[in-house]
Amino acid sequence: MSRKQDTTPLQEAFKKQPQLITTYDQKNGGVKTDIIMANYKCEKNEVPVSTVTLANGSTVPLVANPPKDEELGEYDPFQHRKLDHPTSDLDTLIHLLKGSLGSGILAMPLAFAHAGLGFGLFATLAVGAICTFCIHILVRSAHTLCRRSRIPSLGFAEVAEAAFLAGPECLHQWSRFAKAMINLFLVIDLLGCCCVYIVFVSENLKQVVDFYTGSHMDLRLYMVALLPFLILLNLVRNLKYLAPFSMLANILVGCGIGITFYYIFADLPPVSSRNIVVSAHQWPMFFGTAIFALEGIGVVMPLENNMKTPDHFIGCPGVLNTGMFFVVLLYSSVGFFGYLKYGEETRGSISLNLPQDEILAQSVKLMIALAIFITYSLQFYVPMEIIWKNLKQNFGARKLRVEYAVRIAIICGTVVIAVAIPNLGGFISLVGAVCLSTLGLIFPAIVDLVTFYEEPGLGRFNWRLWRNGFLIVFGLIGFLTGSYVSIQEIMGSQDD
Repeated sequence: MSRKQDTTPLQEAFKKQPQLITTYDQKNGGVKTDIIMANYKCEKNEVPVSTVTLANGSTVPLVANPPKDEELGEYDPFQHRKLDHPTSDLDTLIHLLKGSLGSGILAMPLAFAHAGLGFGLFATLAVGAICTFCIHILVRSAHTLCRRSRIPSLGFAEVAEAAFLAGPECLHQWSRFAKAMINLFLVIDLLGCCCVYIVFVSENLKQVVDFYTGSHMDLRLYMVALLPFLILLNLVRNLKYLAPFSMLANILVGCGIGITFYYIFADLPPVSSRNIVVSAHQWPMFFGTAIFALEGIGVVMPLENNMKTPDHFIGCPGVLNTGMFFVVLLYSSVGFFGYLKYGEETRGSISLNLPQDEILAQSVKLMIALAIFITYSLQFYVPMEIIWKNLKQNFGARKLRVEYAVRIAIICGTVVIAVAIPNLGGFISLVGAVCLSTLGLIFPAIVDLVTFYEEPGLGRFNWRLWRNGFLIVFGLIGFLTGSYVSIQEIMGSQDD
């Protein structure tokens, strides 16, 4: 029997019954789209128990009234999470700060150079507030979908899939596409960050080596020289073995930023010596760089899913608000004072502006280069997991060898891209504009709109539609203008 004929009863069930949403696959840890069950909407519309025969011959009950928590009166996903080592609010706050405070903070002075001291400060606060709000609506949608579908927790891509399956019927067929798109942009974003890290490490190493050798080798040679070391480090398949390296990287970045502040605050020029606002055609570069630095939405759902008290994550003040307050405050400070110190000479990483002939400044460059080199392996882990999860079923006994081959091929690919685009500032802005405007702004707004489209609805005067429409348009403008200006910047630097 053809696939189309096999799925006809299921399609008829969607037409005759209330809309259906997926179950949670406990074994594989995700939404299972090939088996469905009546859940939230069946209960709401008092649909009787029935069954649907799937293409593989299995019969799945469509339950009209799933058992509720006796004490709470409704399903509480937080009570059904089985965590071996749940994190406290303080632990989650620390992890959020670690996930948000990366190499992007060193690029914030360049962002201010494309905005001006006054407008840069205002715009950083605005972008930080919008990014935080988008995380709020994403987590709120995830909580609502967990309750409706009686699933303990959902990842970012799974939230999108469940939202489309629980939303208007015309969107059901796009659920897998929504999940695939988020996974695709996550892969592009994280691998793009890996490319940025290669350029970042190479530029810092080059400054130190050039000073002592006077060789002035091409920056691309440093990138190629990193390749064997990147391959060796990233052949480690288990994340727990990378944990000590992560701690070392955090210590090195902390020390490096501390010493950088020492140089920044030494002999600061007056505020009047810098632009308060620059011409508008430079603003897209600011947007791309700022959102690259500030947006940490990729770490949000894993952190929230592992909390002992998840309801504290988006509460008031809440873990998210507290963490993002300190992140935005620190990023604004580094950007403001970094640009005030170095003005138009600000580089793609503030560490590159430090003196080349002082041992303390050289130590900062080496510490940060080593920290970012280590961070590459942590950043590489997630996209590799997503890619390999979709490839491994195609290989039998050769899975391990093929996985290593795929790892090496992807690492080589990131080095090739970095060699092709050695412009650090333009590359950072491009990754931020293309990936993080979609992941951090557009996708959360779409998920919120679809999740609450029918209940509680769009609200009076369709306020939910207008709000999410603004976020989507804002993200699209940032995506298009930021990408265009970043590509122009990259092309211009290569012509030079």
